[in-house]
Amino acid sequence: MSAQDDLPNLLNDCVHCGFCLPTCPTYVLWGEEMDSPRGRIHLMQQHADGEPLSGPMVEHFDRCLGCMACVTSCPSGVQYDRLIEMTRADVEREHPRSLRERAIRELVFQLFPYRRRLRALRAPLRAYQRSGLERLVRRSRLLERVSPSLAAMERLAPPLGKAPRLPERVAARGERRATVGMLTGCVQGEFFPGVNAATARVLAMEGCDVVIPRGQGCCGALSLHSGREEEARAFARRTVETFEAVDVIVVNSAGCGSAMKEYGALLADDPRWSGRAEALSARTRDLAEYLVELGPRAERRPLPVTVAYHDACHLAHAQGVRSQPRELLAAIPRLTVREIAEPDICCGSAGTYNLFQPEAAGELGDRKAVNVDATGAELLVAANPGCSMQIATALRRRGAAIAVAHTAQVLDASLRGLGRDALIARGS
Repeated sequence: MSAQDDLPNLLNDCVHCGFCLPTCPTYVLWGEEMDSPRGRIHLMQQHADGEPLSGPMVEHFDRCLGCMACVTSCPSGVQYDRLIEMTRADVEREHPRSLRERAIRELVFQLFPYRRRLRALRAPLRAYQRSGLERLVRRSRLLERVSPSLAAMERLAPPLGKAPRLPERVAARGERRATVGMLTGCVQGEFFPGVNAATARVLAMEGCDVVIPRGQGCCGALSLHSGREEEARAFARRTVETFEAVDVIVVNSAGCGSAMKEYGALLADDPRWSGRAEALSARTRDLAEYLVELGPRAERRPLPVTVAYHDACHLAHAQGVRSQPRELLAAIPRLTVREIAEPDICCGSAGTYNLFQPEAAGELGDRKAVNVDATGAELLVAANPGCSMQIATALRRRGAAIAVAHTAQVLDASLRGLGRDALIARGS
């Protein structure tokens, strides 16, 4: 049975009970029924019954973050994640977008999934950040007038330093316990290379040989979650081929891990790849998930710091990984973990959402920044590059002096005995 054949059953699962409403970020912002999961499902049913995709209908679908908080909260087991992905694929096939929309989307999808293109951007972006032009451009609001999406891209770019290049293999410290493959990611690899370096070190210190294939590319997450199905399948096939020889693939980016765990469904209709994709999905683990499964071996040294832990949507809702990062952080001596209010409300990053819907994303980012600031933490810990950029930008806008780091960087600082100041400096 194809995905489209299954659509009526998926739509009928929704009983319109409303349990999803308080967890849906756009409904929380605007209180608009058609910007809630059950409202969007009503529109999906209209389209399935033959109504063409109108501009207003598509706008409600575009406003969805795909955060899947509704999936977690739904008592009826509605697979809204599958529904919105199928609907977005219909939008991509059937709905003619404006020239401006097409141009921005092509810019994003021809840039962010390609490491070499992002790498080529690093040098001019570093020069721009160091020259003082950054402050001038933001004060002038020139980019806002040209395109809010371009302004969002410029605003979200993290400060860039030197990018360490990882070898193809990092040897285990002491007796080897496992051999794992490591996905380096696109945005993670080029904008947050320190996270990848910390991930490899932590895995090695825990007794893993870490295989980092040089030829790896994009996992397809951005394409998959934006309805660009064929593009996502091409990226998925390449990723399956690249990591087929390793027993476990460790991923440190929530969106990437979520996409790779969906490969079985994505390539289900392809007889040459379906079995291989399913097998790779079964071998994919988030970093925190894997470290808890493996169990600690390396000594945790004290790290006197107060952290707020942020649940990335594609980690908490899509992968069900909530307790493991907290368990890893709680095991570090003298480290205090504080919870953030409204943990299930998305920060507004949501893959490409903060680029295509910058106004709504900004509102959600500011809401998250207020809640992070209220914890009194010195450091925000997140496990997704999009979340890190989004919340760091919102914290700066608020004037909150809170650094942002990945779970891997906190563990790395503890295992190496780097101390609080070094960790805060790396996260600033």
